[in-house]
Amino acid sequence: MDISILLAKFWGWYLLVFFIILSFNPRRIKQIFNDLKDEKFLIIVSFIAIIVGLINILLHNVWEANWKLIITLIGWMALLEGLALFSFPKQTVKRLNVINVKFVQLIYMLLFIIGVFLLNIAYNIVPY
Repeated sequence: MDISILLAKFWGWYLLVFFIILSFNPRRIKQIFNDLKDEKFLIIVSFIAIIVGLINILLHNVWEANWKLIITLIGWMALLEGLALFSFPKQTVKRLNVINVKFVQLIYMLLFIIGVFLLNIAYNIVPY
């Protein structure tokens, strides 16, 4: 299986499941922001983001002007956010706290659309 298709399936399902969970329990968004005040949680989240971002980049660092660029950008965003959370935790959390819940819901709606798009690419449901 092509690594691009595998990662399209992974990120597509991940984004779709994450959207569904947050849609049925929007209090989780506020809980995540509250948990970012805990340094232990912050370190674990930053390590996970760095690991996921690095794996994604090492396996798929494709800079083509097509759907594969989405997967590459997700990996780079994960890596950069993980590094920011680990290196500058207070400044990064302060920057994240500026974002209100409604804006987060808009971002997750966009991520849902990206997830559905990636799943469509991976499973070829509607020809692209």
